[in-house]
Amino acid sequence: MLKKILLLLILVAGTYSEAYADLKVFACEPEWASLAEELGGDKLHVSAVTTALQDPHHVQARPSLIARLRRADILICTGADLEVGWLPVLLRRAGNANVQPGKTGYFEAASAVALLDRPARLDRAQGDVHPQGNPHIQTDPHNILPVAKVFSQRLIELDGENKTYYEQRLEDFSQRWNQALQHWDEKGKALKGLPIVVQHRGWTYMKHWLGLNQVAVLEPKPGVPPSSADLSKVLSKLKSQPAAAVVRAAYQDDRPSAWLQENADIPQLVLPFTVGGDEKSNDLFGLYDRSIELLLSVKKP
Repeated sequence: MLKKILLLLILVAGTYSEAYADLKVFACEPEWASLAEELGGDKLHVSAVTTALQDPHHVQARPSLIARLRRADILICTGADLEVGWLPVLLRRAGNANVQPGKTGYFEAASAVALLDRPARLDRAQGDVHPQGNPHIQTDPHNILPVAKVFSQRLIELDGENKTYYEQRLEDFSQRWNQALQHWDEKGKALKGLPIVVQHRGWTYMKHWLGLNQVAVLEPKPGVPPSSADLSKVLSKLKSQPAAAVVRAAYQDDRPSAWLQENADIPQLVLPFTVGGDEKSNDLFGLYDRSIELLLSVKKP
């Protein structure tokens, strides 16, 4: 009987030790949580900090987030100052030396790609301007694989015992992703030149990828809600430069876009922007499938 009890305790301890050994990932945005799950499988415990219905610029440094970051082995965030209003506070209060800037456990996805929209000059009077460039890199699927390669290497550096596992996961993901890219690029050819109005300058990479024609922006300055006068200016512009739709992200206030929809008689197009933005965007592959599908829905024959 005693031997059975000892054997049971060993098995339980072994199971606990294995579970405890999994790397804990603190992902600032849903797209990076989804990518981490693709690359790490059951070797990772991934915790997404925000949802697709939250503005990633503005997050409260809640005690629950501090506790999660304190236990994390690696952090993956967009960077490029997207989280500048809240992540430094979390890092300071969590006091986790392993995930501080400069450590292997601190990773900014934006560092793996070339950023667009770098400002010629820095002036806070111009609104929510990001000095390093536009941080919304996830709106172009071509940016995902470079991020995946660097992040996978970070996982290997932190968990070398599972190096082969992570390499195999990356190879599998890369093959599936490249096939999907060919599909999206082919379907996206029909969208070249599609005239759109955007509520926020969050679609720079998508515009660049698909060749969309951004006719106007509702926000007079990045992050500044449009006034009635601003909206009227856009409406006036559309008389000479018609648009197929007004685009906003799932998390954004719908009132400015709804106003333009009603007064310009164009559809309001709510794109998921990130994983979880709607019921069909439940992973990275679904995110771009859905985005292409929605944009094609407003293209006139």
